[in-house]
Amino acid sequence: MNSFRIYTLLLLTICSSHIVSSMGKDGTEIEKHNTSKKAFTTIQPKIFNFDSSKKSDKFTNVLSAINYDENTGYGFDFETTANAKFSKSGLNIDKSTYFSIKIPEGNYKVKITIGDASKDCNTTVKAESRRVMLNQLLTKKGKSAIAEFNVNVRNSFINNSTSIKLKDREKGDLNWDNKLTLEFLGTTNIQNIEIVPLQKVTSVFLAGDSTVTDQDVEPWGSWGQMIPQFFNTNVVITNYACSGLALSSFKSSNRLEKIKSQIKAGDYLFIEFGHNDEKIKGPENTAWKSYSDLLVEFIQVAKDKGAFPVLVTPTQRRSFNTDGSLNQTHGDFPNAMRAVAKKMNVPLIDITQKTTSMYEAWGDDESRKAFVQYPANTFPGQTKALEDNTHFNAFGANEVALAVLQGIRELDLPLKKDILKQAPNYDPKHPNYISNWTLPMSSRFEVAKPDGN
Repeated sequence: MNSFRIYTLLLLTICSSHIVSSMGKDGTEIEKHNTSKKAFTTIQPKIFNFDSSKKSDKFTNVLSAINYDENTGYGFDFETTANAKFSKSGLNIDKSTYFSIKIPEGNYKVKITIGDASKDCNTTVKAESRRVMLNQLLTKKGKSAIAEFNVNVRNSFINNSTSIKLKDREKGDLNWDNKLTLEFLGTTNIQNIEIVPLQKVTSVFLAGDSTVTDQDVEPWGSWGQMIPQFFNTNVVITNYACSGLALSSFKSSNRLEKIKSQIKAGDYLFIEFGHNDEKIKGPENTAWKSYSDLLVEFIQVAKDKGAFPVLVTPTQRRSFNTDGSLNQTHGDFPNAMRAVAKKMNVPLIDITQKTTSMYEAWGDDESRKAFVQYPANTFPGQTKALEDNTHFNAFGANEVALAVLQGIRELDLPLKKDILKQAPNYDPKHPNYISNWTLPMSSRFEVAKPDGN
C-alpha cells in the first residue's frame, strides 16, 4: 500500500445552508448557518511526513521538533517537543510525545505508517483525552506497518445559539479544544500520518457518567476510552459522557441535544447511568419515576432518528460483604433499567451483573488493582494514598470494555461484525489479572478524583 498516495478531495454538500466559520472565546470554530443559500465545502486530507528521504511538496514535511502553533496549525504539544527525535527514517520516540493538528469538528480516519530499518518497534497511540486507539503494536526490525483507526473530533457548539454547558474542569480537556491530539508511547519510529475526513461511518454515541467518559488524565480510566481500540474503521466512538452527571444533568447540559443534532439512521446510542441518579433527592427522583422516564426519552431520541439504542446498567462499586460477596449499592436502579429495556423492547447489556461476577472472582484484595488505589507518592505531588472504589484505572476500565464487547456479541447486535477479530472473548467469572496486562501510561496526570461516586 502506498501510504503517500494523494486522496481525491472529499466534497461535502451542505444542502440548503451556507457555512461561515468564526471563532468562539475558546478559539473553537463556530459554524453559522444561512439557510437561504447553498454551498459546497471542500475538506482535504492532511498528510504529515517525518521521513526526510521521502520529502515532497505534496504533503507537510515535519523534519524537526517544532512546537505546536495555532497559526501553523500543527506541531509537538504539551511540553514534549524535546522527546521528538529525528533520524533519516522518521520520528523516533521512546517517551510520551504529543503531536497536535488544528482541525474542524468531524470524524476522521487516521493512518500512521510505523517501522524502522534498525530496530523493532512497539507502538501505542492514544487520541484526544486518552482514547486508546492502538495498543502496543509490534513491528519487527526492517518491517513497516500501517495502523488505521477512526477518531471523532468535536467541539461544544450545537448551533448559533446553543452549546453544551461544559464543566469548568472539562474546559481544559483535550476533547474540547480545536485540534486533534495524538499521543505516541513506547519505542517506535513514525514515518508519516494521514488524516482523512470521513463522510460515511457508523457512529457509536456514548451517554454516561465518570465510568464511561474519556478521562483526560492518569491514573483515571473508563470503558468508553478503552473500547475504540477494539473496532474496525467502519465505526467511530463518539463519547459525550461526563463525570458526575445523571440522566437529568446530561440532558440539561445539552449533551443529549448535541447527540440529537448528529445521530443518524444506523448509528448507536449506548446509555449508562445510575451512580449519580441515585443520589438525587425528592419524591419524583426515584428509579421507577424520573430515572425510568428519562431513559425512555433518551431511547426515543435514538429511535426517532433510526438509530439503535442500547441500555447499559451501571458498573458496580467495589464494596464487599464479609462473606466475600459484593454489596449491591445501586438499589432499584439496575432493575428499573431492566424494566425499561423490556417495556421499550431495546437491548440491554447487564454490566451491573458482569462487574459483580468480575469483582467477586478477583476477591477483595485483587479487585483493588482494577481501581484507582495507589499508595502515597506513586505519582509526583501525590502526598496521600488514593483509595477509590468507584473509578477505574486503565486496567479495570479495559476489563469493563471487554465485558461491554461481550454483551454486544451476546445480544447479536449488527455492531458485532465490526469488532476486531483479535478482540478476545470475555468471561467476567474468569477475568484477567493486572500481572498479565500492560499499557503505557500517559505523561499527563492529576491526583484529584473525577466528579461523582
